[in-house]
Amino acid sequence: MTTRSQITVYLVDASPYIFRAFFSLPKSIVDPVGRPVNAVHGFAGFLLRLIAEERPSHLGLAFDGSLTTSFRNRIYPEYKAQREPPPPALEAQLDDCRELGAALGAATYVDSTFEADDLIATLALQLGRDGHRVVVVSSDKDMAQLVGDRCELYDFAKGTRYDAEGVAGKFSVRPEQIVDLLALAGDSVDNIPGVRGVGPKSAVALLERFGALEDVYERLAEVEELPLRGARSLRRKLEDQREEAFLSQRLAAVSHEAPVAADLDELRLDGARAARVDGLFGRLGFQTLRDRIELWAG
Repeated sequence: MTTRSQITVYLVDASPYIFRAFFSLPKSIVDPVGRPVNAVHGFAGFLLRLIAEERPSHLGLAFDGSLTTSFRNRIYPEYKAQREPPPPALEAQLDDCRELGAALGAATYVDSTFEADDLIATLALQLGRDGHRVVVVSSDKDMAQLVGDRCELYDFAKGTRYDAEGVAGKFSVRPEQIVDLLALAGDSVDNIPGVRGVGPKSAVALLERFGALEDVYERLAEVEELPLRGARSLRRKLEDQREEAFLSQRLAAVSHEAPVAADLDELRLDGARAARVDGLFGRLGFQTLRDRIELWAG
């Protein structure tokens, strides 16, 4: 990666914005042959707003390659198993969403083994090591674990930005404790089991006292001293479900080993590619959206 002066790179977790567009916009938004394109249309509107409002010089979009082939599914087959597969009308639009990002000039990343979170985490680590700043654009609370001196979380839909202090204010734990919070309390969205019977309040109390999951288990006897109702039974739950707690920790932690490289030249947002935009927008019937593109290559 080329070393340069500090640059701020925006890394977008694309899937939440694609899914939100599909379920919030009418299915009557169709292409010239009548196929639904509401997800692509909404995703395009989101990207154009983000680019217009934030004026990023560097932009990357990370996509989930599959709901069932992540390395986490090999560790725990029930990971995300409760989720219904994307509706066919949405699945049919995913390739066009990726093409849209590339047509607008953004770098795009997708992998069948590593999720979008992992792609972003790997890129953010590399960029941070080289002295650059990262803005992670996502509504996923799991991404709060990435927040640090060189990384902030931006929930674009809510217009809310989180630095380390903001994460602590929202979740009552520090960014580096988010993984252990999920390991203890679980996460129903991703089907991470956690420790049954330990809710967010108890998990926060444990992390306030002990700091990290490993320290909780090294000092289990002290759990009974916590000013919580049922502290004695809480210790038993932790003892009985140690394996589940550390499994959940592995599932909740983002990987920094995804096969991506943070190339600043690739990430530079120098404008939309006219030929790709015209071909894609013509096929999808997005003529009015084309007029909203402010930044063109060349």
